[in-house]
Amino acid sequence: MTAVANELDMKGAAAKAASRRMATLSSAVKDQALHAIADALLENQDEILAANGADCNEADANGLGEHMLDRLRITPGRLAGYAADVRAVAALPDPVGEVLESRRMPNGLQIGRRRVPLGVIGTIFESRPNVTVDIASLCLKSGNAVILRGGKEAIRSNTVLTRIVREAAAGAGVPVEAIQFIESTDRALVGEMLKLRDVIDLMVPRGNADLIRRVYAEATMPVVAGGVGVCHTYVDSSADLTMAREIVVNAKCRRYSICNALDTVLIDAAIAPTHLPAIGRALGARGVELRCEPRARDLLEAAGVPCVPAGPDDFGYEFLALIAAVKVVDGLDGALAHITDYGSGHSEAIVTESYTRAQRFLDEVDAAAVFVNASTQFTDGAQFGLGAEVGISTQKMHARGPLGLRELTSYKWVIYGDGQIRPE
Repeated sequence: MTAVANELDMKGAAAKAASRRMATLSSAVKDQALHAIADALLENQDEILAANGADCNEADANGLGEHMLDRLRITPGRLAGYAADVRAVAALPDPVGEVLESRRMPNGLQIGRRRVPLGVIGTIFESRPNVTVDIASLCLKSGNAVILRGGKEAIRSNTVLTRIVREAAAGAGVPVEAIQFIESTDRALVGEMLKLRDVIDLMVPRGNADLIRRVYAEATMPVVAGGVGVCHTYVDSSADLTMAREIVVNAKCRRYSICNALDTVLIDAAIAPTHLPAIGRALGARGVELRCEPRARDLLEAAGVPCVPAGPDDFGYEFLALIAAVKVVDGLDGALAHITDYGSGHSEAIVTESYTRAQRFLDEVDAAAVFVNASTQFTDGAQFGLGAEVGISTQKMHARGPLGLRELTSYKWVIYGDGQIRPE
């Protein structure tokens, strides 16, 4: 048996055994553990930042892209955010044991459904060490065990974070085996992990498109994943210019390296001569390169706003950089047609003062999150009141959008009788 397979087998068996204990933990124990984790993250800030600094230095020396470095980097502010999100998870209602429905049948049987944990959650992720904390916290609160496998670029950060989370949770009464971290960075491990059907009840990959495709192709257990986030903001003919400019700039520039960042600006031809130059200048002032189709390019060049011609692959592309594609469309119909052709089902937005067009956009756009007069950067578990997220699903089965506590549960049928037997 290889060292990789041995580590997986041992930690998988431990997680499976711990999952049975996790399913019966009280809400009080889980919440105490979460508050202990939040405290421990802040108390161990220096150790966490030192480990992350070493990861960032090595990643930079190895030529990791700036958007990946941004995802990898932990700052004191971000670490404080991790702790705040853990406390937010603790403040949420415990989903385990929730009665979804109950009814009495004519034969006297009382039949209902009760929410239960899934069991063991597996996750394979890249770069973002906050995922370690987010997923461990959500799995803990939802009564699941978890097996975490991060990328080699964040191995020091993830190792330290997992140890701190495990020790804090165990001190509050959570089985230490419920949070497992795979320390080997051997690429062969991904394939081995995807074979653990008897151990892992749900696999949640978070990473680039190649990783997502591989997991879908090779996983022997159910998978929930998001894939690529190609996000549009459509500026309608009735849009307030100031609002439109602020929303577009925020959606692109607040953090350009995340999956809910804007990739394409669509603007109605009726207001493009006035609105597009102002929006283009604001984006340019933040260092955004504008890649434009001919009508947009003509308007921007006439206004003296720097831009370049859009290439054949710039629409429908997730840039994860300070780059935005720009297109002038013929009204809402043109915007809807473009999003249908190029959207990835992640997050889409309209800026409009028209109630009718807003409702039509909400009804007709097929995406996990659809916004009216707001930035797509709000597609986030914490921002949606879920405390944190395991990931963002662009699927339509079981879970869609940010995956929170309820998305990490299933249900069982619970039947009370008083001697009923089924007639022969």
